[in-house]
Amino acid sequence: MTVVWDLNPQVFAALPLPRWYGLWFAGGFAGGFFLLRSIFVRDGKEPARLDKLLTYVVLGTIIGMRLGHCLLYDPMHYLKAPLEILMVWQGGYASHGGFAGVLAAIWLYTRKDPEHGGWWLADRLCIAAMLAAGSIRIGNFFNSEMIGHPSNGPWAVVFKQIDEIPRHPTQLYEAVGYLTISALGYVLYRQGRFTQTPGRLCGLIMILGFGWRTFTEFFKEDQVSFEAGMLLNMGQLLSVPFLLVGAWLLFRRAPSSSRPNTNVAGHTS
Repeated sequence: MTVVWDLNPQVFAALPLPRWYGLWFAGGFAGGFFLLRSIFVRDGKEPARLDKLLTYVVLGTIIGMRLGHCLLYDPMHYLKAPLEILMVWQGGYASHGGFAGVLAAIWLYTRKDPEHGGWWLADRLCIAAMLAAGSIRIGNFFNSEMIGHPSNGPWAVVFKQIDEIPRHPTQLYEAVGYLTISALGYVLYRQGRFTQTPGRLCGLIMILGFGWRTFTEFFKEDQVSFEAGMLLNMGQLLSVPFLLVGAWLLFRRAPSSSRPNTNVAGHTS
């Protein structure tokens, strides 16, 4: 049975704010923050330090998402009218830019607070980032955007705000995948094997996350007109560098400083 989705993107019809997308966006950050806080507590780290990290991550994500959209999806327009880049209320965000912004935020944060290496922090932050990404995709669903190709499946959704055609709910495909990857990342973190080498868990999460993004793009309508006729769309092409970095992190040899000590009675310490 086809689902008909006709939700007003505004929470209150008479008011421009808040919007459902914004609530899911903020909720994703809040959920990721409390998840990361619990990880810090488990690792015996001072959770109060996360307040400063949160500022870096929020700014890095929003700036990265906005610049990613403006410079990668519509560069000619924004190069002619650069001040419009600041008009974030008009919409236009790219998740690849957001993830790059998170990595930049980690680098900037660890420069001023170098107690933990950047990859040590990235292993843990990537778990929270996948949780936030899943929440943001649910926000896209509430916003009736990033819709999929027409579908005859019983799970197809008619986005009444767009048209009357049953379509793949690709936002939910992505959301379920990202939330599952976040849960898997947390399980692997608790087991400890993937965190023995800083960056390895982050690499695995990047491969799974951007691999899932690449797969779901095959069911999604083009986001911009120039993607028509392309073998791989922009979402898939932009995933390639992250997949390569993830593979490097996952399969690289462990730095000597991060290898366990096996010189005492044959046991690790």
